[in-house]
Amino acid sequence: MGTTRLRRLLTLSGWARTILLRRTAAALLAVLAVVLAAASLLHDREHAASVLVAARDVPAGTTLTGDDVRIRALPAAYAPAGSLHDAGAAVGRVLAGSARAGEPITDVRLVGRENTLLAGGDPNAEAVPVRLTDAAVADLLRAGSHVDVVGDPAVLANDAIVITVRPSEGMSAKGRLVVVALPRQAAAKVAAASLTQPVTVTLR
Repeated sequence: MGTTRLRRLLTLSGWARTILLRRTAAALLAVLAVVLAAASLLHDREHAASVLVAARDVPAGTTLTGDDVRIRALPAAYAPAGSLHDAGAAVGRVLAGSARAGEPITDVRLVGRENTLLAGGDPNAEAVPVRLTDAAVADLLRAGSHVDVVGDPAVLANDAIVITVRPSEGMSAKGRLVVVALPRQAAAKVAAASLTQPVTVTLR
């Protein structure tokens, strides 16, 4: 059958032969495109990573629930360093910065050792939650803000770095909760003082 087609091709006029060759080439290219697309899809599936992402827009300071996150398959090359792969690693933890729907949740996005190190650049830094007596001051703070922590009557710590500001907890709360990064010794001092006296911050 192949020999018959070859003979037919050889006996055709130049114009008809050109048309037939072009159609044959187009068919071969179409088949090649399908094969390459299938190979690419198979490759992506074989090299995909299951990554935890935000299921919706989530504001900073949110304690994550199962409804806030979901697992999504991404090409391994596009999975960020520190990606989380299980909802249990994030549920119940506090999101340090706002996340958009579909954004991967990494270890440094959650309040904890990794985030504190990233925020303060100090391996000895610790995260300290303090309640500010003036809730309006908390509205001026953002992750990365530099502040001095002030007690009664002295400055308790200089150049603390804000990690996150928790949402308002209502009228029953004693003040807005702010988490700051401080060197270990200063962190212990601020944590102890905040239990017994009003605390606020001054912006740098």
